[in-house]
Amino acid sequence: QVQLVESGGGFVQAGGSLRLSCTASRIIFSNGVMGWYRQAPGKQRDLVATITRGGSTNYAESVKGRFTISRDNAKNTVNLQMSTLTPDDTAVYYCNLLLSSSLSYWGQGTQVTVSS
Repeated sequence: QVQLVESGGGFVQAGGSLRLSCTASRIIFSNGVMGWYRQAPGKQRDLVATITRGGSTNYAESVKGRFTISRDNAKNTVNLQMSTLTPDDTAVYYCNLLLSSSLSYWGQGTQVTVSS
């Protein structure tokens, strides 16, 4: 069983920055696509960013130029650097490890709150 543990959420004023981290409990982390998703109250869970084993990235249009996803395969860690935050970024952020079309794991989520 793989466990994903997120950290780094919190409260920040608009225009500020936060860095989220996610660490996987097993070495198979390096074989999968890592991603960050977010879910605001009353809304569906949406993709924020993904990064492949080789470092190819994909971002939601709403975060391009503001968020940066990175990974350290040796440390089983994926990070999300968020800057120029707005209240629309307020959500629970979830880490995801996608190993195949039928196998993925989720973290427990970390709250990010941006005040105006």
